[in-house]
Amino acid sequence: MSSTPKSGTGHASRGGGPVEIPEVWIRFFVGILGLGLAFVAALFSTVSRESGNVWATVILSGIALLLATLVGLTTVPYLARRVMLERVRNAIDYDVTRPGIVYVLITLVIGIAALNTGNNLLYIIVASLIAAILASGVISAFMLRFLELDVRIPERVFAGRPIMGRILVRNLSRWCPSFSVRVVATKRNRKNHWVWEPYLFAWPLRRPPERQWFQLPDRRLRRVADPIAPGIMEKAVYFPFIGRVSEASIEMEMTFAKRGRYEEKSFGLSTRFPFAFLTKTRRLPIARELIVYPPVEPTDEFLHVLPLITGEFESFIRGRGNDLYRIRDAMPDDSARHVDWKATAKSGSLKVREFAREDERKLRIVFDNPAPQTIAEEDYERAVATAASLAWHFSNNDTELTFLAPRYDADFDMHHFLRYLALIEPQTGPSIVDTLQLTDVYNVVITARPRGSIPTPLWNSSYFVFFGNS
Repeated sequence: MSSTPKSGTGHASRGGGPVEIPEVWIRFFVGILGLGLAFVAALFSTVSRESGNVWATVILSGIALLLATLVGLTTVPYLARRVMLERVRNAIDYDVTRPGIVYVLITLVIGIAALNTGNNLLYIIVASLIAAILASGVISAFMLRFLELDVRIPERVFAGRPIMGRILVRNLSRWCPSFSVRVVATKRNRKNHWVWEPYLFAWPLRRPPERQWFQLPDRRLRRVADPIAPGIMEKAVYFPFIGRVSEASIEMEMTFAKRGRYEEKSFGLSTRFPFAFLTKTRRLPIARELIVYPPVEPTDEFLHVLPLITGEFESFIRGRGNDLYRIRDAMPDDSARHVDWKATAKSGSLKVREFAREDERKLRIVFDNPAPQTIAEEDYERAVATAASLAWHFSNNDTELTFLAPRYDADFDMHHFLRYLALIEPQTGPSIVDTLQLTDVYNVVITARPRGSIPTPLWNSSYFVFFGNS
């Protein structure tokens, strides 16, 4: 039974087994065949025209045009994309170094002297100097061509905490080792786009508003630069030697001061070997994105708030249930059926058992995101860090955590909430405190609203952490 080959792949028999032919070669030969047939059809159309056969001329010329169009629409764009992809994959940037500039100037001076004097020895020296430049370019390009790069970064990173990343470089060449290679972050160009924005047209233009003749609402087109996320690599990583068919790796300590998104669109392998005339950088399309969580280190403010929250939370979860919460001294309103007679006999005073709710230790952290310009940027960052620290602290205890915030999908994953806090910015919208429902879950609300605007029923089941001018 014959099998159908996969799309874009041909098979040939060699040594008794199928050999795959790359799709690029199949398309190339099909294109050559189509252009050959189009050339033959055009040639015969010319012969038919000279012999006076009009219909044969029209048909053959139409076939030639149709074949050339098909090749131009199918094969040529594919081959062009392959060439462009290969150029992007092996794109090399050149930067002339200071020793390189001095070397070129010396070569020019000696070359001019050789032309003026006609001295054969000077010609030989100039030729040797130029040969050294060519040899440097060929050796460095050949050395970078067979290198592969891998950048490994931890997935969960907190602001202010050092992490260890790993840079790994492989040399695939069987003949040539690599010397003096650096891994660098490539330069990123800021992209611009045009936007329409409201504008007030006034005349005369340079007069103050109260002295202008008229003012009309208008719109204008303005060029705005797209924001660029900060990069991941701050400094280059140096590999002095990478042997043939081997790999080398370096662990790099990185610390990110602020929360947010960090990214690198591409990395580069750079070298000055062998003569440091040029710095060659081969750009590799390796993209990395890193979401840095807010800091969760205990600050003075967090240490001040935490005991208050814990005390309110503990008093909220006390109740009557099936699980023992603690044994304490009896109160006048306690029921006699909860008396612990063993503890009473040991201590000599009446002791009762206090039970916890069956749904105990349920905590919900609520982040009430304020509108822009509501509070200072420092206060906003402290609010985000407090929410992250509380989530981190209570997740390590025996507490069932839930989270609530504007435009946040209901999710019990603490890391999902930290990712949300890492990328959050002030936004305009209704306060989430107004939609907060009373449940059997205790709420810790981080908000910038004034104290007087908090609904009264929420005070019994919530603890509010105020920031800004609240």
